Amino acid sequence: MKSALRYIAIGFVFGLVLTKSEAVSWYRIYEMFQFQSFHMYGIIGTAILTGIIGLQIIKFKNIKTNTGSPIVIPAKEKGSFRYWIGGLLFGLGWAIVGACPGPIFILLSAGYFPLIIVLVGALAGTFIYGLLKDHLPH
Repeated sequence: MKSALRYIAIGFVFGLVLTKSEAVSWYRIYEMFQFQSFHMYGIIGTAILTGIIGLQIIKFKNIKTNTGSPIVIPAKEKGSFRYWIGGLLFGLGWAIVGACPGPIFILLSAGYFPLIIVLVGALAGTFIYGLLKDHLPH
């Protein structure tokens, strides 16, 4: 229970940061896909840089999980076609809806209830992928 509260607190802070940075704003996302503003690219670039630095720290310092297990980061498989297709589908969905998965929950908690339709669509897409994944090229 104690660790669950820790994750809830981290999620709350993450949602607060995304909201205050306007990363959940449909208008900011629209500006990004129209190449009218650097704002979202700056946020995404900062996230990528933070991830790279964090992974390097984990690798070089041999940091372990909270249970003491070593963190193992497997090498990526060869081939990029599936990543391009997946990224394209994700980006199209993001552009059409104006929200990626994290902001869906943030916007729902802020009272934008039409996003229930988006959440149902995202969950349906995930479910359909689960049904079809064995028949898709991986």
